[in-house]
Amino acid sequence: MSAAEGPLVVGVDTSTQSTKALVVDVATGKVVASGQAPHTVSSGAGRESDPRQWWDALREALHQCGDAAREAAAVSVAGQQHGLVTLDAQGAPVRPALLWNDVRSAPQASRLLEELGGPKAWAERTGSVPGPSITVTKWAWLAEHEPESVRATTSVRLPHDYLTELLTGQGTTDRGDASGTGWWASGTEAYDEEVLRHVGLDPALLPRVVRPGEVVGTVRDVAGLPFAKGTLVAPGTGDNAAAALGLGLRPGTAVLSLGTSGTVYAVSTRRPADPTGTVAGFADARGDWLPLACTLNCTLAVDRVAALLGIDREAVEPGTSVTLLPYLDGERTPALPHASGLLHGLRHDTTKGQLLQAAYDGAVHSLLGALDLVLDEDADRSAPLLLIGGGARGRAWQETVRRLSGRAVQVPEAKELVALGAAAQAAGVLTGEDPAAVARRWNTAHGPVLEAGERDEAALARIAGVISDAAPLLEREADQR
Repeated sequence: MSAAEGPLVVGVDTSTQSTKALVVDVATGKVVASGQAPHTVSSGAGRESDPRQWWDALREALHQCGDAAREAAAVSVAGQQHGLVTLDAQGAPVRPALLWNDVRSAPQASRLLEELGGPKAWAERTGSVPGPSITVTKWAWLAEHEPESVRATTSVRLPHDYLTELLTGQGTTDRGDASGTGWWASGTEAYDEEVLRHVGLDPALLPRVVRPGEVVGTVRDVAGLPFAKGTLVAPGTGDNAAAALGLGLRPGTAVLSLGTSGTVYAVSTRRPADPTGTVAGFADARGDWLPLACTLNCTLAVDRVAALLGIDREAVEPGTSVTLLPYLDGERTPALPHASGLLHGLRHDTTKGQLLQAAYDGAVHSLLGALDLVLDEDADRSAPLLLIGGGARGRAWQETVRRLSGRAVQVPEAKELVALGAAAQAAGVLTGEDPAAVARRWNTAHGPVLEAGERDEAALARIAGVISDAAPLLEREADQR
């Protein structure tokens, strides 16, 4: 037995680029072993991965965990949301999975909006207004462009569903991940038969939506897995819902996640339905809701500006009136899909460090605008913001968020929060505890707090003014430039 106080569980994060596995002590939250293996993603117009790579990566990550994985009593898989996995009668992939960031289904998203009542009706029906990331639009794209693939498909899964089914032999999903498909009705918490009928998807092809805390099965005797017979399998969930579990979030606590894209979210007891489409009305993995907004340009865009300037990403300088909107990939919040980066207010004495700080300011301005839409009216806006993701430990990111929000900022020390959330869910099915309470017992949100300062209203107003004044440029189609 490993040097652990309680039983062990495994939490898995199958993300876009890799699969990570953590073996965690239920009693203390200590990570006693870990492993990671990469995936490949296609380049070009589409973003696709072979799901079989995820399974190979999971087995390799578990192998790296050694004896600790063999001692685990329960496992849960969290994964990238929205991906479309199509399987044949033998359970093999019909084609590579269409990933969340494959935007080829934008025309189908627009058509579905028009054909089924418009944005308000969709928000009321499914909690979200479908864009090209949402799974139902990918199915519509596949039906239009590859009808032979649709005919060969006998089951449809999300990425985390696929791995859970290989573990158990059972086709299941959870409400958190199902809420990102566009064919799950948030009001009734059931598959929406009208949407499915409209896109020609037989509900018999879909997995059963299990209850939070339900044991979905036990690990089968599958070659290459270290688990003992009888190891319990939890429902799993989508990556954002898993990170919320990993932080032990209570309603109203705001999270800013700084990655390639930025996300802001909070647990809510109220079902979201934003007709503007800015806020995705996701369910969480416990029975509450996880309103979430996303910006397309975050750490990668700012790092690109630093690279163009030839300086380190931390080499920011204060005292600038220059505005830089780092909308290098268009932008989702604010809704400017055709925008590109924009620089305004450049002077002879503007320094490289000031330009870089302006890029940080532009990215954080978008995140804070999204945050205002995510939080309930009665949320405590004086509480610290939880800052997570790849950029969270960057001093420039921390200080920019603190200055532009006027709020204290807390940076959790725990890493791999998605896998930790999956581990907390596995612990929950093992012990009967609320997984968020498990994570709070593990003290996963612990970390340094940067005290609140005066909010930089002048910078916020300047950036908002530039966005407003430059609207004709930012909204212009690419082929008109």
